[in-house]
Amino acid sequence: MIEPLPVRPHHLQMIAPFVLLIFVVAYRIVLGISGMHEMQWLHNFSPIAAVALCGAVYLPRRVAIVLPMLGLLLSDIALNIAYHIPFFTLEIIPHYCALAMIAVLGFKLRGKVGLGGLLCASFAGSVLFYVLTNTGSWLSNPIYAKTFVGWVQALTVGDGAPEHPSTLAFYRHTLVSDLLFTLLFERSMALTSRKTAQVAAEPALAR
Repeated sequence: MIEPLPVRPHHLQMIAPFVLLIFVVAYRIVLGISGMHEMQWLHNFSPIAAVALCGAVYLPRRVAIVLPMLGLLLSDIALNIAYHIPFFTLEIIPHYCALAMIAVLGFKLRGKVGLGGLLCASFAGSVLFYVLTNTGSWLSNPIYAKTFVGWVQALTVGDGAPEHPSTLAFYRHTLVSDLLFTLLFERSMALTSRKTAQVAAEPALAR
């Protein structure tokens, strides 16, 4: 009988990044083109920021930044093709800048934070994403007056279109999804870490 190839610990560590990338891309594309985006509670309910934060904390350094950016890029390209809109707009820049800053925050916490601290960082990242992206909308969208009042409008009620939820509703969904996906990511990485430790210990036990 052919013996199965041994599972190396670093192989287990790399499974999570690839599964997460597939999930993030598929989630955003399916949500965007299936009509589920019309469900009010799903507006801005996304794992991207959680992946940016937790990826920088837990994943191997070579994929910690690339993973969330690649997930966002691939899903953005697919959605823009589906809706026949240009990929590059001024509003897209703050999204990528916000994710990069969240990832930097994650790197600062690497090896230093437990679940409680990670959830606090997730909350901070959610606020950062909310302020940066809506400030970008305020600067690029002609519907907003380029005044303090116009900026507050962009951060609160949004453009006022009846088909769009308010900006604060968007943020509520962003915050809930950030905390939820951060919790799920942390738990999955904890399980992976325990499995990796078990696999690494098996050769020693077999001696």
